[in-house]
Parts: sequence; structure tokens; C-alpha cells
Amino acid sequence: MPFRSTKTPERFGLDRMTTPIGIALLVTDADGVLRALDWEDYEHRMRELLRLHYGAVDLSDQPAPAEIRTALSGYFEGDLDQTSRIAWRIAGTPFQQEVWTALAQIPAGTTMSYGALAARIDRPKAIRAVGHANGSNPISVVLPCHRLIGADGSLVKYGGGLERKKWLLRHEGVQV
Repeated sequence: MPFRSTKTPERFGLDRMTTPIGIALLVTDADGVLRALDWEDYEHRMRELLRLHYGAVDLSDQPAPAEIRTALSGYFEGDLDQTSRIAWRIAGTPFQQEVWTALAQIPAGTTMSYGALAARIDRPKAIRAVGHANGSNPISVVLPCHRLIGADGSLVKYGGGLERKKWLLRHEGVQV
């Protein structure tokens, strides 16, 4: 007999928002808290990350709270600190949550190497693990994984594509 989960699927709302770099997918919970932000052309990846973090997920079309949309619009219009006003909640391992929380503390207009972030969270040898956690970040832009770069200054990877990473960094005033 196949295994069946008796756990009720997590229910989240899904909204779409036009940005200068594509359609953003905004996933929010019943409390209006952001759970994921990804890009329409990476929707499959986002759904897989949600499944890995929450198990079964039921996404239904639902507008994101005005505060989230307003803050994101402000960010894309140049008020870079607006994303810090967005309430977010994430599921993940304690290590992933530690990395993602540290990401939120990297100021706009700055970059940091994976090694520097590993050192910041007192895990200087966990550079690869930091990279893996960064790649599993479900909340793009708000938890600014685009601000992590290679030790040599290279852009390395970005879940939403390198062109978006370049745009985000330039938008924040970083020379790339």
C-alpha cells in the first residue's frame, strides 16, 4: 500500500506582480505574510521549493496584501529600503533559516562573498553549505540572495537567472 500523508496541505495565496525584470510570483499565507517570491519563468522551481519546505501546498489565486505590493513597487522605483518593511516567514532547516536571516541583514548596494557570510554566522568552513542554503532561498529580492557573490567578485549563480541578478545589483548601485 503506498504511503499517504494525512497532513492537510498548507494553503497559500498566489499573486502576480509586474516588475522591470519580469512577473514576480508572490506567495502569502492566511496572515498576509510573504512565504515566497520568485519569477514566473521559474514557477516550477518555486513550487518545488515550497514542496520541500512545507510538504503538500495548495496555491490559489489571491491578491497579496497592499503593503507587500507597495513595498516591492517602492523598491523597484528606487527606494531600496522598502523591502525591509515586508513581513516574511520561512520554513527550512535551522541552518537555512540562519543563512536566510543573515541575508536580510546585507544592506542594499553592497555585496558579500559566500565565505564572508559563512564567517558572519560563525561557520567559516560552511561556505558550500551557505551556497546551498542561498540557492534554496524561497523569498527572492526581500531576502537578497542576489547580493552574494564569489570570493573573486564573480556573480556566480542566481535562481532567477544571472541577467536578473545583474539588474538587481545595478539597480542597487553595485558596479558589475
